[in-house]
Amino acid sequence: MKYLKFLPAAAFLALALAASAGATDDNHFWLGADISGTTDDESHGYFSRNAAGDTVENTLLMKQLGLDAVRLRVWVNPKHGFSSKEDVLEMARRAKQHDMAIMIDFHYSDWWADPGHQNQPAAWAAMEYPEMKRALADHTRETLQLLRDNGIDVRWVQVGNETSNGFLWPMGHTDNMVLYSGFTAAGYDAVKEVYPDATVIVHLDNGFDFELYERVFGGLKQYGGKWDMIGMSLYPYWTMQGNPDYTEELTIKNCTENMRRVSRHYGCPVMLVETGYEAARPEEGKAYMARLIDAMKHETDGACRGVFYWAPETCRGGYALGAFKDGQPTAIMEAFTEASKQP
Repeated sequence: MKYLKFLPAAAFLALALAASAGATDDNHFWLGADISGTTDDESHGYFSRNAAGDTVENTLLMKQLGLDAVRLRVWVNPKHGFSSKEDVLEMARRAKQHDMAIMIDFHYSDWWADPGHQNQPAAWAAMEYPEMKRALADHTRETLQLLRDNGIDVRWVQVGNETSNGFLWPMGHTDNMVLYSGFTAAGYDAVKEVYPDATVIVHLDNGFDFELYERVFGGLKQYGGKWDMIGMSLYPYWTMQGNPDYTEELTIKNCTENMRRVSRHYGCPVMLVETGYEAARPEEGKAYMARLIDAMKHETDGACRGVFYWAPETCRGGYALGAFKDGQPTAIMEAFTEASKQP
C-alpha cells in the first residue's frame, strides 16, 4: 500500500497496531491492579477497608476506586495453595462479579518468578526440554480451561513474569534464546487453544531500558517466539537505587519513548503491567501516578493500553511500594479514581 508513506507517524502506528496479531485487544485504556495476594491476606485476618473504615472485599474496593481490570498470578504447585489455579478461579469469579477485565500471569514456578528468580517447578525439575515444553503447555491449558469451564472471560495472558533473563532456568535462560523462544511459543499456542481471542503478553522489567527490549524481543523474533503485546514494569524506587542519575520523570520519559519504539518495530501494543510507589509518601505517589497514567495515555502514540499497580493493598511482609496504610487506600489510589473519570 504505497499511500502509507504519506501518513503521519501516529496514523501509521495505529494502522500497524490494528493489523498486529494482538489486535483482539481494543483501544480502551485500562486501569488495573495485581491483587493476587488477596486470599492469602484474608486467611491471615487482613481485610481491605474503604476511606470510611468499612471492610470491603478487595476486588470490589478496587472497582470502587476506579479500576476496571485485575491481574492474577498463577504458580504451578504453591506450598500453601495460594495462587494455584483453584485460587485464581476464586479471584476471577470475584472480578467477573464486578465486571472487571482479567489478566492471567503465569509464573511457571512454584513461587515468585522475576528477573532474579526463575526456578523450575519441583515437579518439572528432572524433565528434558521437550517434556518441559509439554508440561508448560499442559499447565497453561489446564489452568485456562478451568477458568473457561466456569464462565470466566480472560482478556490477557502473560506467558512468564518479568522474563528479562528468560524463565525455567537454566534451560530457558536468555543465554539459550532458542529454548526461551520455544517455551514462549508453546505457552502462546496453549493460550490460543483455550482463549483464541486472548491477548498474549511477554513481560520484561525496566521499561526504561531500550537495550534490554531490543535484545530480548529481537532474539525472540529471530528464534520463533510469539506474542501479541509487550508488557513492561516500571518502578522509579528501584530504578533510582540502581541508577543514581535517574529521576522519576526520566523513568517516565524513557519508558514512553521505549513503548513507541518497540510498538513501531514489532507492530504490537504495549501495557504497563506493573508499577508502584512508596506508600509512605502518598502525596508524592499520587502526583507520580497521575503523571505516569497521563503519559501512558497521551505520550505513547496510542501504543500503551493501560496501567496496572502491583499489590496496592499489601499490608504484610514489609513491602514498601503498596498504596494502602493500615488497610485503607492512601492518596496514591486517588490518581486512579481521578483518571477513571477522564475521557
